[in-house]
Amino acid sequence: MLLTRRASPSGQDHDWTAVRSALVRYIRGRTGRLDLAEDVAQETLARLIALQEQDTVGSLFALGFRIADNLVIDIHRREARASGEVDERFECTAPSLDRVVDSRHAVAILSRTLQRMPPLRREVILRRRLRRQSCAVIAEELELTPKAVEKHITRGLVDLKTAFDKAGLAPESLGE
Repeated sequence: MLLTRRASPSGQDHDWTAVRSALVRYIRGRTGRLDLAEDVAQETLARLIALQEQDTVGSLFALGFRIADNLVIDIHRREARASGEVDERFECTAPSLDRVVDSRHAVAILSRTLQRMPPLRREVILRRRLRRQSCAVIAEELELTPKAVEKHITRGLVDLKTAFDKAGLAPESLGE
């Protein structure tokens, strides 16, 4: 676009080339991108000319910088939305509501299933899975054979899997 001095309806003479080059420098300094600076400066000039033709503008540079700032912010928002990146200021580390509900449901199933197990099986499962005791230690402390401990663990895990399957929950989908 060829820009020259042009008089406004109020009779003021404006140097649009100087305004454009100031805008390009300003936007490039803010964004570090010449391609974006050129596009935003062009759009800013179009808006400035339209505003200047409607009314007297006190400072084309001040208004131009304000318009350019707003355009850069709009472009940044549009690009962030299109890229799917999440602005870290708005990122939430809390689990989703669905995840919380599923986890609570899973805990209820786990608790109910453990209560229904024979006491010895429940004790073996809790020692192995929660306390991380070895089969040998469990066998020694409960006066069982290691093979009996393994059978209790196997049967207990089958009971838990059956309960989760009936509820339509997969334990692996609940996270670690």
